[in-house]
Amino acid sequence: MAKLSPVRLSPTFKDYLWGGVRLKQEFNKSCDLDRVAESWELSAHRDGQSMISSGEFSGMCLTEYIDTIGKSALGSNSEKYDYFPLLIKLIDAKGDLSIQVHPSDEYALSHEGEYGKTEMWYILDCDEGACLYYGFARDVTRADYESAIKEGRLTELLNKVSVKPGDVFFIPAGTVHAIGAGILICEIQQNSNTTYRVYDYNRRDKDGNLRPLHIEKALEVSSLQKSPTLPDISEDDDVLLAECNYFQVRRLRFKGDVQLKTETTSFVSLVVTEGQGTLYFDHESLTFAKGDSIFVPAQDGYLTISGHCELILSKVN
Repeated sequence: MAKLSPVRLSPTFKDYLWGGVRLKQEFNKSCDLDRVAESWELSAHRDGQSMISSGEFSGMCLTEYIDTIGKSALGSNSEKYDYFPLLIKLIDAKGDLSIQVHPSDEYALSHEGEYGKTEMWYILDCDEGACLYYGFARDVTRADYESAIKEGRLTELLNKVSVKPGDVFFIPAGTVHAIGAGILICEIQQNSNTTYRVYDYNRRDKDGNLRPLHIEKALEVSSLQKSPTLPDISEDDDVLLAECNYFQVRRLRFKGDVQLKTETTSFVSLVVTEGQGTLYFDHESLTFAKGDSIFVPAQDGYLTISGHCELILSKVN
């Protein structure tokens, strides 16, 4: 059976009001938007799909590509899903994001018609003094939570964390959270776009309207326990950043050549966060640079990567 070649992806972009220009200036993202809040690097979601931008399938959206090459390219770990399981983004938060929460699979399927969202953040870069909110600073009751929302003092209950490049945050569904201004993130998540805003600093959209909140739903799905202790991430060249029922994420740093084994259990997503190089596979090659995203179909084989770079490698568990 012929091997399936890795392909480069081009993202879909979102210009949310809190976005900036760093993805265009530093990650080689080309689009007509004045600001780019998010680039959806690996997406088969109905709200925006990645496109194949190399090889014989160039010009296809990710869903069409998978339909063409066969769903076995997703790997056996994806067979339990009736949809493409992951969504991977680069996020440039020039301004503060809303304080928000995502529902569990069970709640989201019954109320929104899609799966919930467990996610993780890898901090690529940040301004000095940048912070984010990660769960509650202590255990709270629903009454505490509800009154703090109504009285505009929700941030007093939240765990405010200073960040630095290389930090990792694992955010299970139900965790109240918010990315703060001046932070650049790679986010790996379930393939869902369901978000419940709890507080949005009374900001208005481009038409002058207050952005909608989803307080009742947020109250129903939020975890009220104190946020967990954050992990220490080593500076090793190959580091496990996060692992859960949905995904496994590693950070690879290298200078020279490295060989990666591909397997039938899952496709591999590679997001290039620093540097450049060339990927070699079955007598083919694919060059890459900072900001590129590569999809590697599930199959037994080996990749050789040559370069000086940092990669975020994600696959389905």
